[in-house]
Amino acid sequence: MSGVTDLAELLETMEPALAEGHFVYASVPEDALTAALLRAAIGLFREAEGVTLILPAGAAAGLSASPPMRMITLTVHSSLEAVGLTAAFAAALTREGISANVVAAFHHDHIFVPERDAGRAMEALRALSRTAREGRKA
Repeated sequence: MSGVTDLAELLETMEPALAEGHFVYASVPEDALTAALLRAAIGLFREAEGVTLILPAGAAAGLSASPPMRMITLTVHSSLEAVGLTAAFAAALTREGISANVVAAFHHDHIFVPERDAGRAMEALRALSRTAREGRKA
């Protein structure tokens, strides 16, 4: 399955799900990667400055890491070729003053927000979806 590309359908059917736990972003030199870090990581990206890992907060002990974040997954299967979904939810979160770090994976978009803002982010995303559904009915 290649995923949904229609923006209206994506917005109407996206259901944000708040993952259990807290996550952090950490950067380590490539030669400091261990099997334990690789097993714990839910995300990894190689940059010139080092390897960025997205880890459960407890797995980052001893590493320089971001403040704790919560992960919201948009459960709609969005296509990697879909246009506008990221802009739409980023705008909704921006209106609420919520920073967002987005990871687009094969099946879903995952939004990392500061832990203190997770509830407000969920409400903003639900409102975005509800508005899209109501707009389709009109």
